[in-house]
Amino acid sequence: MADAKTLPDVRDLRSPFPAQTLPSEAVLDALKMILIGASLNEVLKSLTRLIEAHGEGMLCSILLLDEDGLHLHYGAAANLPEAYRAATDGVRIGPNVGSCGAAAYLQQPVFVSDTLSHRNFASTRNLVLESGLRAAWSTPIMSQYGKVLGTFCMYYREVRQPGPDDIQLIDYASRVAGIAIEHERSRSAMTTVFEQIKKSEAELRTIIDAIPQLIVAYGANGNFLYTNQTVLDYTGLTKEEVNSESFDAVLHPEDSERLRDERNAALSRGVPFEYERRVRRRDGQYRWQLIQFKPLRDEAGSVIRWYGTGTDIEDRKQAEERMRNENITLREEIDRFQTYESIVGSSEALRGVLSQISKVAPTDSTVLISGETGTGKELIASAIHKRSKRSARAFIRVNCAAIPPSLIASELFGYEKGAFTGAIQRHAGRFESADGGTIFLDEIGELLPEVQIALLRVLQEREFERVGSSKPISIDVRVLAATNRNLEAAVGAGTFRQDLFYRLNVFPIRVPSLRERKDDIPLLVEYLVERYAKRTVKRISHIEKKTLGLFQAYEWPGNIRELQNVIERAVILCDRETLSVDETWLPRKSSQLSGRQVSRVGVLADDKKEFAERERNAIEFALTECQGRVSGPHGAAAKLGIPHQTLASKIASLGIDNTRFKGHPSKQASA
Repeated sequence: MADAKTLPDVRDLRSPFPAQTLPSEAVLDALKMILIGASLNEVLKSLTRLIEAHGEGMLCSILLLDEDGLHLHYGAAANLPEAYRAATDGVRIGPNVGSCGAAAYLQQPVFVSDTLSHRNFASTRNLVLESGLRAAWSTPIMSQYGKVLGTFCMYYREVRQPGPDDIQLIDYASRVAGIAIEHERSRSAMTTVFEQIKKSEAELRTIIDAIPQLIVAYGANGNFLYTNQTVLDYTGLTKEEVNSESFDAVLHPEDSERLRDERNAALSRGVPFEYERRVRRRDGQYRWQLIQFKPLRDEAGSVIRWYGTGTDIEDRKQAEERMRNENITLREEIDRFQTYESIVGSSEALRGVLSQISKVAPTDSTVLISGETGTGKELIASAIHKRSKRSARAFIRVNCAAIPPSLIASELFGYEKGAFTGAIQRHAGRFESADGGTIFLDEIGELLPEVQIALLRVLQEREFERVGSSKPISIDVRVLAATNRNLEAAVGAGTFRQDLFYRLNVFPIRVPSLRERKDDIPLLVEYLVERYAKRTVKRISHIEKKTLGLFQAYEWPGNIRELQNVIERAVILCDRETLSVDETWLPRKSSQLSGRQVSRVGVLADDKKEFAERERNAIEFALTECQGRVSGPHGAAAKLGIPHQTLASKIASLGIDNTRFKGHPSKQASA
């Protein structure tokens, strides 16, 4: 019999039937119809007609068993009386249900020679009389697996017993009908499978096209096969162009040359591999992609296909580049301030600071470090970070006074592409770079009021927004701040927010000035002399007592930084083993300078006015650059890195007429 995989040859199907009893033309015609793909209805109808032609007065029917295995429906019965067929269509099988119902139920032939006297037809005797069908010979149609498919039945209009040839003919006819039914069901099943495969392929293609990664399929030898829609959208190529040399044009030529041998060697090994290369986006910009290859193998383990996925890592590469630049900057700072690599001293004032560091470092508390210029506030911040649980993460230093006021917000919080003129791509700010680590805000008293508000939000909610974006970004950053100003006085003068001061002043540490720790001066001098002597390759073993006396008598308004500079100068000029300095280097009236450094309360009355003037200058400069435009990606607000509503309020409060900046920026700038 035929199965779902192989359709038998006509001669093979014909061979079991004896030529002397088989209506060979009927069987051959039926089998030919099967082979040419005729419908099951046509095959069964043709089979019944050809069998009926073989026996005079014979009527045939083929009933098919429903999927429920309980009911029979006519598959072919062209010449059966309509009333009989209508009454028996859908009959439920059973041991005493006519000839077909009983044959299907018993799974064996049922031959009824007289339907009027047989108990199986007792309930349909009137129907039998009306139709004139007196003999009914039925046999089940069985599948090759022994499952009932339906029944084949011969009817006569007179009482009749089947002979051996009749029985054999019924058997052969049922077998041919079984072949047709199984072939049709196999074909339907295969069609359903193919349709499901096509549907699954379409769904898979839709899913692959929806994946934001670049996906490319290659043959076993690395030859190109196809890509997903993301590749077309990303490169701007058509399907035809991707399948040609145009695809190579979007790959950076330097990378192609560099990776050719590496790729071929990896393909030959047959194991997953990855590399980084640049791909040209449809806007003409080359962007770095992480290309990962994975093989698809057959049952024997041979590679039959490769799948390559591309993930855009341009932002990561830029972050790495920024990190390298920051590391270079950090190394330069270390070289420049390497005398601060360790805290030198044992005075009571310094021991108090060290005790505070040891207590606060293990926590995540915000620390406000105050002290005069040159006392080593950054060194204290670094010591806190190194002794904290964040020591393995980033320590980001920001000098708030060294960044232009118009750029401080974008530098701290980053900005989105197009946020202002020159913002050609997204930029991560210092807070993002410090995520998981520590950020040190030096000279925090110099922050603009708008930036103070944003910083307050970071301290309160641990989130911020990039300039040009409304999407909040959550971070985990410890904040250390430092100032040489009296922030309490600045709060009183209105130049520093009171709520921000309280948020920063969780754990205050005041770094003593050098004149408050004069006991440490001899140790510091020895340390610095040794440091600079090694750098200049000199041997200096002694320090003049007079020089030490001058150092301890001096007020050091510039604190350790000033001491460092004096020692460096003295070492450079020293040409013997004993270090000395000229007393003219240290003015006697330095106390006046130190007093000015210690207390700035006297001048804070003018700070608010000076701050407002600086703010006015920054706003007017931005309005000049933007030709009076306040909002929008090219407006002054975006340039300053503040909300346009805030800028409008500032313009009104400062009495600035922004209309006078509209027109020619070159003329206004020179006015």
